[in-house]
Amino acid sequence: MNRSGRIDSIISLDDGTWLCDSAAMDTEPLLLTRRDPVRNMARFYVLTVEPDLFEGTALTRNWGRIGTKGRTCIELFRTRQEAEHRLAAIARSKVRRGYRATEKAS
Repeated sequence: MNRSGRIDSIISLDDGTWLCDSAAMDTEPLLLTRRDPVRNMARFYVLTVEPDLFEGTALTRNWGRIGTKGRTCIELFRTRQEAEHRLAAIARSKVRRGYRATEKAS
């Protein structure tokens, strides 16, 4: 970014107004874990709702064994409300199967 006082045009990237964060992008991932030492089970499931590039909303799911990269699936929705409804349904299903919500995804 050009930090000098001069800006070459009104539609320049130097304008700086595009640097602000959108309120719609303030999403906290939901991290669910399931541990069972007897069965050697240590799993994670991360759910995140984010805006996509085409004015819709994406639900990103990431799951696998704790300590691995895991697998990722992205579902696209027209509205944020639809994506959040799906997130809640998936979270309920995982909790029924023994997953527990944790404080923060790392």
